[in-house]
Amino acid sequence: MAFLFALSSVCFTLVFQPSLGCYDCFITVEESTSMCLGYMMTEHNRINLDNCFATLKRLFTDNPQVIEAGRVGKGSDSQLKKIMQAQIQPLLKEFKNKKTYDTVYEEKLQTAADNFIAAASKLPRVTGCIPPCGFQMQGKVYDCISCMYDSCSFQLDCPVKRITAAENTPTQMWCNVQFPLPSSTEIIWRFAEQVETQDIDKFEQITVGEDKLYSIPSTRMHHQGTYQCEIYSKKSSIVRLYYYITVTPHVVEGHSELQEIFELSLLPGGRLHMESVAPQPLPSLVLIAICFTSLLLLLILSLGTLFLLSKAERTNGNERTSGIEDLG
Repeated sequence: MAFLFALSSVCFTLVFQPSLGCYDCFITVEESTSMCLGYMMTEHNRINLDNCFATLKRLFTDNPQVIEAGRVGKGSDSQLKKIMQAQIQPLLKEFKNKKTYDTVYEEKLQTAADNFIAAASKLPRVTGCIPPCGFQMQGKVYDCISCMYDSCSFQLDCPVKRITAAENTPTQMWCNVQFPLPSSTEIIWRFAEQVETQDIDKFEQITVGEDKLYSIPSTRMHHQGTYQCEIYSKKSSIVRLYYYITVTPHVVEGHSELQEIFELSLLPGGRLHMESVAPQPLPSLVLIAICFTSLLLLLILSLGTLFLLSKAERTNGNERTSGIEDLG
C-alpha cells in the first residue's frame, strides 16, 4: 500500500510540478524522483514526495540568489551544469533506496544550494547589453527559468533623432550602433517624405547594400522627412535607426537672425537699450549764440534790403508820374 501511494505521488508530481529553475535545467525529473523516494516526514513518519519537491523548489527555484548566480555569460552554461551536478550527484547516491528524514534533506539540500551559489557566482558575468534598442545577441545571458540564453530585451526601433539642416548645405547620416554587429550585414535606407514617423508602411526604399553612410550633397526642401536605416544579418533584422531632418530655407534663416538681433536690442516694453546707442555730444552755448546771432543779422539784412528796394521802386514811380504831368 505504501508503495502504491508513493508511486501515485510520483505520477502527480511529474504531471503538475512546475519548472525548478537552474536545478531543473541540469537535473532530470527521474533523478529528482529517485532522490525523493525516501523522503520521510518526521511528524507523520511516512514518505511524502510532494514535500520533497516543495523543498527543492524553495531552495533552488524560488531562491533569488540561485537565479542571479545562474545568469552567466555566453558559453558558461556548461560550467554551470557541472557545478549543479557536482552538488546533486552525491545526494542522489546518498538518498537512493534509503529512507531519510526531512531534517536531513533540508540540511543537505541547503548546503548544496549555498555551494552552487558560491561557485556559479565566480563564472563570467555579462555586461554587454547597451540600451536603448537593437537585437543584441552578444550581450545575451543564460536564464535558468527558460534554460536557454536570452537576448537583451530591447525593441528593434531606436528613438527618432532630429536633425536641422540649412537649405543648400550637405547633410550626412550614419547607420552606427554601440553594440557589436555580426561580420556580415546588409543595410537598407528608407525615406518618408515630409513626416516624422516610425510607421514602416510610410517608408520607401532608397538604397540597399553595405554603406553605413547616407549623404545628401545639397539639402533641399524635398529632403525634409524621416530617414530609416535598417541593419540585417542573415535576413534577420538587428536594429532600425531613425533620423528626422528639418530643412531651413535661407530666407527664413536670414529673417530669423535679423529678428533675433532686433529682439535682443529691445528692453521689455519696446524701449531700445541706451548702451547700444553711442551718446552724441551736445552743442556748446557759445556756438548756439553765434548761430542765433548770425541768423538774426541775416534776417535784419534781408528785411533792410527789401525795404530799400521797395523805397527805390516808389521813388522811381513818382518821378515817372511827374514827368508825364510836365509834358501835359
